[in-house]
Amino acid sequence: MRRSAHAIRAVVAVFALCSLVQAASTIQVQPDKDTGIYDPGQTVMWRIQVSSDKKPGAGKVNYRIRLGGLDEVAKGTVDLAEGRATVTGTRDAPGALLLEVSYKGPDDVKEVQGLGGAVFAPDKIAVSAPPPDDFDKFWSDKIAALNAVPMNVQLTPVDIGQKGIEYFKITLDNINGTKIQGQIAKPAGGSNLPAMLQVQWAGVYKLERGWVTDQAKNGWLAMNIEAHDLPIDEAPDFYKKQSEGALNDYPGIGNDNRETSYFLRMFLSCYRAVDYLTQRPEWNKKTVLVHGGSQGGYQTLVIAGLHPAVTAFAASVPAGCDHTGKQAKRAPGWPNWASRTWQKKDYNKMLETSRYFDAVNFAARIKCAGIIGVGLIDVTCPPEGVLAACNRIQGQKKIIIMPHSGHMGPHNAYYAAFGPFLNEQRNK
Repeated sequence: MRRSAHAIRAVVAVFALCSLVQAASTIQVQPDKDTGIYDPGQTVMWRIQVSSDKKPGAGKVNYRIRLGGLDEVAKGTVDLAEGRATVTGTRDAPGALLLEVSYKGPDDVKEVQGLGGAVFAPDKIAVSAPPPDDFDKFWSDKIAALNAVPMNVQLTPVDIGQKGIEYFKITLDNINGTKIQGQIAKPAGGSNLPAMLQVQWAGVYKLERGWVTDQAKNGWLAMNIEAHDLPIDEAPDFYKKQSEGALNDYPGIGNDNRETSYFLRMFLSCYRAVDYLTQRPEWNKKTVLVHGGSQGGYQTLVIAGLHPAVTAFAASVPAGCDHTGKQAKRAPGWPNWASRTWQKKDYNKMLETSRYFDAVNFAARIKCAGIIGVGLIDVTCPPEGVLAACNRIQGQKKIIIMPHSGHMGPHNAYYAAFGPFLNEQRNK
């Protein structure tokens, strides 16, 4: 997945069992249960292995254990023996633990860091706050406002030189004079097709044609939209200027008022895209699948809960879960809605606004089938909040807990399930 640098520059990317580091040493962290899943009151033992230039590390490692990825509940130092050490932790209530390990060998320029995860009774993790009393009315009113805006479809066919595939650029009107810009592909002359909407991860960037043409080759009427009101295929410098200019820190735009939040337009874009797909004559009148990762996973949960035509969803490490997580002593997920203190806005207003845009509240309204990927060492979209959202979903769901995965990967277990899930939905 791509992410904008400004959205994740503080995140340490951890892959599989080890940290990706710019140093001579590496750290591997492994919980004593391969699943990373424990009962409340059970003890997790993390096995730590340090290597320096392919030799066992010597000396000590420092560690911290964080409850729900937030509050520090233990810290200390352990000696390495042949490059190995162990750290234990537990919790009595459902939730997650995050182990942070650091080491600095004699040849390391800076400390090497590694992460370990564990989750306790994942199916019992509750949300940190209820939805606002007028949550459904607010979104019903916004959909009515969207419906009052004509779609004004602008569909431009593009010859991309691929036999058997029809490709189009598309623009639709949205609220407040904004546009929805995207792309569509389908099998040439195809009819009775299942529909797919892909929504995008964080950042400001162009859309790749393969994201829809590859799915069209597999028999889908595939649509993919920008998260922003931007053309889809400009030069990289165009998006760089937008990212550094008007869209720098876009998640914070209007985040203290539910009427001005940047995500209001984004979510209604998804809603209108589904509306449009269900009006296409090639649609099979049965299947509408929405999928995405990170910010795209956020939008996926939102639209699966908001639009009655969505029949299936797939969300990898979804953002936007449990914005009020600090109230339950857990780290909230990106975009850390009310924690953006540098904006010098009223914290309580940001927190109250966040509740109208919290994925957990949309998840409670999801009645269709779906799959969700959760990384136990994901510090961008921490697992406890994501699992709280999962537990609110009413439809048939498959939760894929990845004990060694951070936000950037690897997500092999999720994608192993993703392909068969797409095939199942396509063939219904």
